[in-house]
Amino acid sequence: MKPAVFLDRDGTMIEDVGYLDAIARVAFYPFTIDSIRALNRAGLIVVVVTNQSGVARGILDEALVEATHQHLSAMLEAGGARVDGYYYCPHHPRGTLAAFARECDCRKPARGLIDRAAADLGIDPARSFMVGDKWSDIRLGRAVGARAILVRTGGGAVEERNPPAGVSADAIVDNLAAAASWILCRHESAIRDPQC
Repeated sequence: MKPAVFLDRDGTMIEDVGYLDAIARVAFYPFTIDSIRALNRAGLIVVVVTNQSGVARGILDEALVEATHQHLSAMLEAGGARVDGYYYCPHHPRGTLAAFARECDCRKPARGLIDRAAADLGIDPARSFMVGDKWSDIRLGRAVGARAILVRTGGGAVEERNPPAGVSADAIVDNLAAAASWILCRHESAIRDPQC
């Protein structure tokens, strides 16, 4: 069982534009590709876990979500980086499409996305890291025993000012680059750096 880095998508890897209903609206943060490449080189599995309730609300469809992830992978590959798996939740209890309008085990902070990724990719969540810009990401990390990092990009700066009772992050950092640095300092197989 291997360690992984679970990444939220919108607001963490790419700019949060609301419902991402067109691939042309994808915008990587300038540090994303380099950060993911560094995680890859350290031997960490990188997995995207994302809520996509726009499917349940009829704003976008699963084909677009899949095409968006293929586009992200192509952009990462061009920069020498990769995501090893994409897992998304298309559900929402108040969705307008009956097939997706329900409670589920995969909408963050529920742990279903990570459980599926762990089973598919041989991941040990307890040796892993969760990075996101919402407290729901931190709750998910806590639910699976991973270390959890809140980034200030996306909605993270606002979230930082409004922590829910009983929930705390292992670290709160400016962006994915800072999160990757924090992770690499603590990754079990990394050379120990006294500056970490």
